[in-house]
Amino acid sequence: MRRARTVEEYVAWLKDALYEVEDMRASIEYDEEGMGAMKPYIEEIESSLKGVFELMESGDYCWNTGDLSYVAVIRDLDESVVPFRQLLIRINDTHKNGLETEEEQE
Repeated sequence: MRRARTVEEYVAWLKDALYEVEDMRASIEYDEEGMGAMKPYIEEIESSLKGVFELMESGDYCWNTGDLSYVAVIRDLDESVVPFRQLLIRINDTHKNGLETEEEQE
């Protein structure tokens, strides 16, 4: 799976994922009975993504520190539960392995 090639692309993915979280949160609020079980998952994903974003903004972000905390949450879930799961996996892969280099793209 392709990782981000630039910091800008990585930040854009983080923003996209946070948008997806907000969209899912709105869906949960609309259909609490049918989607209420997702609430704890969404909170963990959101907290983890915001943490990465805040570290990047402050200049304290470090690549290659292992899986992001939300990976434990999404590991056993499929796309029907978290429709943006692939985006979250790409963000985590970039976090764990750093930006994709030109050599890797070939």
